Amino acid sequence: MKKSVGAKTLLFPTPVLMVGTYDQAGKPNLMNAAWGGICCSQPPCVAVSLRSATYSYGCIMERKAFTVGIACEGKMAEADYVGLTSGRDVDKFAAAGLTPVKSDLVDAPYAAEFPVVLECRLLHVVEIGLHTQFIGEIVDVKGDESVFGDDGLLDIMKIKPLIFDTSHRGYHGVGPLLGNAFSIGKTLC
Repeated sequence: MKKSVGAKTLLFPTPVLMVGTYDQAGKPNLMNAAWGGICCSQPPCVAVSLRSATYSYGCIMERKAFTVGIACEGKMAEADYVGLTSGRDVDKFAAAGLTPVKSDLVDAPYAAEFPVVLECRLLHVVEIGLHTQFIGEIVDVKGDESVFGDDGLLDIMKIKPLIFDTSHRGYHGVGPLLGNAFSIGKTLC
């Protein structure tokens, strides 16, 4: 029998996403967001949900673009830091020792130190309640050469993405391959 814990924001795992934006004056900003993920395959889209009180919320509404960097194990402290402070009060890139890179495709920056970035133009804004979901069309995905496998595809074990434990508010890494999707289930046919 399952034990009820009530209506909570529990989902395992959740990604640790680095949302990059510019403010009205063109200052780069970066925030940590765990409420997000892929939401459509055609067109390719990612969704991030932010509270309207966040600095990044206003930046996305102003610029109609954002980037989503994949936080990685080697930059865990930096990823956490940009979620603890507001871009209204501090230059997060400078304080965290991160390098802002201007996207050449959308009006938003990303941090060079995170190995993968999705460049997104704002497609839809959905008011949900406390959070607003920003759906961005992915116009390009860029990855450091070091995180590609021999097959030419991004390799999760080289990226070493952080995942967020919503229950205990902790960061974890990913483990080894357990089976091939769209294949292992065929053993039951």
